[in-house]
Amino acid sequence: MIRWKAVLACTGAGILLAAALPGTAQATGTATDCCGSGASWATGNKSGLGTSTTTTSPVWFTLANGITSEVFYPRADIPNMQDMQYVITDGTTFVDLERDATNHAVTMPDEKALQYTVTNTAKSGKYRITTNYVTDPARATLVTNTRFQSLDGGSYKLYLLANPSMAGGGANDNAWWDGTGLVASGTETLFGGTATTVVSALRVSTGFTAHDNGYSGAASDCLSDLRADKTLNNQFDNIAGTGNVVQCGQIPVGTDTTFTAALGYGATTAAATSNATGSLSTGFTTLSTNYRSGWNAYVGSLKPAPASVSGDTQRRRAYYVAAMALKTAEDKQHPGASVASLSTPWGDFTNGDHLNDGYHRVWGRDLYQQATGLLAAGDSAQAKRMAQFLWNSQWIGSPTAGDGTTYPAGSFPRYSPVSGVTGATAQQLGCCEQLDQDADAILLAWLTGLTDASTYAKVKTTANHIVTTGPDTTERWEEQYGKSPSSVAAEIAGLIAAGAIARANGDPASATTWESTADSWRNSLAGWTVTTSGYWGGHTYYERLDRAGNPNDTATICFDEGCFYEHDVTDFGFLDLVRLGIRPANDPTIANSVAPTAAASDGNSAMQVTLPNGDVYFHRYPHDNYGESTANCTGWPANGSQRFGRLWPVLSGERGQYELANGRSGAVYLKSMADSANDGYFVPEQVWDRADVGCFGLGRPTGSAGPLMWAEGQYLRLAQSMDAGHNLDTPSIVKSRYGT
Repeated sequence: MIRWKAVLACTGAGILLAAALPGTAQATGTATDCCGSGASWATGNKSGLGTSTTTTSPVWFTLANGITSEVFYPRADIPNMQDMQYVITDGTTFVDLERDATNHAVTMPDEKALQYTVTNTAKSGKYRITTNYVTDPARATLVTNTRFQSLDGGSYKLYLLANPSMAGGGANDNAWWDGTGLVASGTETLFGGTATTVVSALRVSTGFTAHDNGYSGAASDCLSDLRADKTLNNQFDNIAGTGNVVQCGQIPVGTDTTFTAALGYGATTAAATSNATGSLSTGFTTLSTNYRSGWNAYVGSLKPAPASVSGDTQRRRAYYVAAMALKTAEDKQHPGASVASLSTPWGDFTNGDHLNDGYHRVWGRDLYQQATGLLAAGDSAQAKRMAQFLWNSQWIGSPTAGDGTTYPAGSFPRYSPVSGVTGATAQQLGCCEQLDQDADAILLAWLTGLTDASTYAKVKTTANHIVTTGPDTTERWEEQYGKSPSSVAAEIAGLIAAGAIARANGDPASATTWESTADSWRNSLAGWTVTTSGYWGGHTYYERLDRAGNPNDTATICFDEGCFYEHDVTDFGFLDLVRLGIRPANDPTIANSVAPTAAASDGNSAMQVTLPNGDVYFHRYPHDNYGESTANCTGWPANGSQRFGRLWPVLSGERGQYELANGRSGAVYLKSMADSANDGYFVPEQVWDRADVGCFGLGRPTGSAGPLMWAEGQYLRLAQSMDAGHNLDTPSIVKSRYGT
């Protein structure tokens, strides 16, 4: 975040929308100062996002820091913008960049529609900009309606500044003026060597009275031009060659002016301009009504908001937004392919010149967590599409190259593009198989009734693979290999579910084999992973992970900051043994592991943190480095000193489900998740954990992913489970076998 702001303040790099002032000595023709400074993405903390509920509009918008950030088209894993915002000047004394010069307020006109209004008021008190965001349900167009107000009666000039990053990268874009609006295009080889071309067309209802196409940070950059003498001297129609481009157009405004901007996308210039023009012709009022009614209908198709949230505005809105966010995460070309987040964590520290998938790709684990949340909320149709995507598009039927590994038959990749395994590069499938993801796919098939013979043939291969390969695996945080309580819990539950599917398909012999293996691993897990010589509490508790299956030896586990005894490193993954029905809620070893795990600490913080308002949050494990630097607040990719993982609200939800299973209240954990939400009511990946270091507010979202769709699914699940009086995602087939 810090680097991004500093770069933009000097060069204009990474900005999506701005405006330019017409000067007396205007340059025309072609910008030749190729090729622009380096690009970055926006912060991962999105205060707004949306798309229409229709499949005819494959465009998604995101908002961050009061402005438009990444815009995705034609898939939920292809960003085409870095950011978009306004530039304001009086022509003589100041040039303001909207993001930096204003205080931001984010509101929702309707809590049952994923529609956002951002009100940006100048810190100087001179003006206010209010923008409402929708996408055209019938076209691939982002449409904004903006009201510009002069608060002090002054006369100002307004420019819309766009920094395209077409087809997933910002270094190879073209930009030009087509006589009516600003057009940009880019081609990147994204998936399996296939070239993807994306074109954008930016139109405004008032028409642009001046325009410029240039290179980010160069003299042709309209923001650089404006900052030099408060006047737009350059008005280039096009650029000499591809590079990191910026575009801007002047919008005529008075003391109180309202106008509509349309950003259309297409595979061709004709398609993009047609979409932008068609959306403007339809008008914002009609588009907004249609967009909102689509979301109202979707929310109306779900279960009513449960009593656990319905009486409190914050918890209720977080609930509705969670359900709509999970709907938004689904790709429209590839049903069931739901991305982990429409963001790149700490994207402002990430190179945006080339494709960076961030979290806009599909993890099987996240898909399972999202799907069980949707099942709890009443959207069984999307949950089943997710299961079908896993087995039809992500399942690996023959050895397939991953990033430094080969995935065997029956496995699932670490992650994939929304198009699945076919056509994906080794890098796009990730580094390592995780058996809990294989097992989660089996569980989701059973939960959604996907038990047909064709699917079962694949399930059989996967279950046999788990038996042969497990229980050791790369665990759910994707960083260590060994015997992890959370991963083994998933494997056990997955094998029991596979047994049920086998019996439904007339294969009791396979079922018996898998169930016997699950029983054996269940009986052995404590001996593998419960230490009696640990440092914390009474010395007896579940470890995070053990490689040798000897929790009392002196084996170490290593992190960026050093190596530590395995038996001194904890996490709360063992709670999945209860959630998945493998151990009873009152299991004494599990109960006795809670306090020492919560008290475990490192150089940053204890595992459990209780805020002054009573909210309770948890770190993933001691010595976690996946977070910001305490020393200078830089994001994880910057590799700053004193980097620590921060608090994960999703873990509060997991603890709430454990309490519920014990017959206790999960209310404080549900409240904690809701309170962690940002201004757009999205539950983030991480919140800040240090009252004595002011990078972010205590308990407020960091620059990590927001929303994290896994957390949104967890929130729905806990809210509905509290009303039901039991955990809705605990597999009945596992509970039945183990009497839990």
